[in-house]
Amino acid sequence: MLIKNQIYEAVITDYTAEGQGVAHIEGCAVFIPNAIRGEKCLVRIEKAAKTWAAGKITELLEKSPHRVNRECPVAKLCGGCDFWHMDYEEEAALKAERVRQCLNRIGGESLEQIPILGAPTCHGYRNKAQYPVASRKNKVYAGFFRAGTHQVVENERCLILPEETDLVKDTVVDYVNQFRVSAYDEVAHAGLLRHIYVRRGAVSGQVLVCLVINGRRIPKPEALTERLKKIPGFTTLVLSVNTKKGNAILGDEFITLHGPGYIEDTLCGLTFRLSPRSFYQVNHHQAQRLYEAAISQAEITKEDTVLDLYCGVGTITLAMASAAGKVIGVEVIPQAVEDAKDNAKRNGIENAEFFCGDAGQAALELEAKGIKADVVVVDPPRKGLNADTIEALSRFAPRRIVYVSCDPATLARDVALLKERGYVLKNAMAADLFPRCAHVESVVTMIKNA
Repeated sequence: MLIKNQIYEAVITDYTAEGQGVAHIEGCAVFIPNAIRGEKCLVRIEKAAKTWAAGKITELLEKSPHRVNRECPVAKLCGGCDFWHMDYEEEAALKAERVRQCLNRIGGESLEQIPILGAPTCHGYRNKAQYPVASRKNKVYAGFFRAGTHQVVENERCLILPEETDLVKDTVVDYVNQFRVSAYDEVAHAGLLRHIYVRRGAVSGQVLVCLVINGRRIPKPEALTERLKKIPGFTTLVLSVNTKKGNAILGDEFITLHGPGYIEDTLCGLTFRLSPRSFYQVNHHQAQRLYEAAISQAEITKEDTVLDLYCGVGTITLAMASAAGKVIGVEVIPQAVEDAKDNAKRNGIENAEFFCGDAGQAALELEAKGIKADVVVVDPPRKGLNADTIEALSRFAPRRIVYVSCDPATLARDVALLKERGYVLKNAMAADLFPRCAHVESVVTMIKNA
């Protein structure tokens, strides 16, 4: 067992799922942030357990050629980004390798490599931000949580966000401090403003501002609206009422103070309406490339019925509609289903239907009605598919399953379960929708074993 506060020499050999470096010292796995594979360094042990330890670099003895100077001044404090200390070539490589290792280790594959859709830029790509707020010396400020805590790190300019998004944050903070709006304290469950939520259409440029509050009203809303109108693209201002304890961001009630309560954007040649609760990929350019890859892998024909589970506002569903005979989307969030139906109408798509419900239960109900799916697309949350959905897919027995995932480990788990039910992995690829952040998307295709 390693000794806490002791300094050891180490070589970084791998990465964790969160992007930390991994070294092995005296047979113990040590997890080290801000480290790059191949580097030799001195590491101070900050936490020591029997089989693992956490450490911090005190001196770099041999630097990786992939190490770069951080562009973001708060990168080591803020929990939003993970890779400003390395070049993008290494980041893309480690993300592809993470997907490959999960599919091999958990999914039972033997893939030698995984291609990755690398991002053309690491700057200004993120079309949504959720800033927590806090107060210091009676002044409210906003930023992002320090990794592993709810301590808010102030950041004047977040490099992965458009400038308009940070401008909204600064405008709201100025308003809040002028009119003495209190920041929410989650321990005391007191204070009004919890989060500043901003969504910007990458193509439309429209900006939605949503204030998450521990109440139902804010002082002088017209004063805030007038200030926000000076921001290019500002379209709508919404309050999200969240008076519950806990770390859920959005509440269940929304009050529109200005504009229609939603914005519009264009993806895959289609126009989509986006309200605060709508699921929409945060990287527009990369999402379009990912969806195009998924549609290509689906190999849809005009005779096919396509079932899209976890469809959100219908982005993939409607993008597949022109190639299919019929498309059916299923989503558990009612507002997203209403948005999806509206998106079908505004795009003149008549061969699409949308249902609200749990993915697995809805799929079984469709099967009971005699509806057969030739191709099924799934894009589940990080936890992956539940047992009901796996069962429904097995009973539907589509010839092809296209699985879009935001977590390689749960993807690999589900690939193994589907293999047990007669499917084989046809192809797999990673897609970087979150440059500078540890998350990675992937898309795999599974076909029914003849």
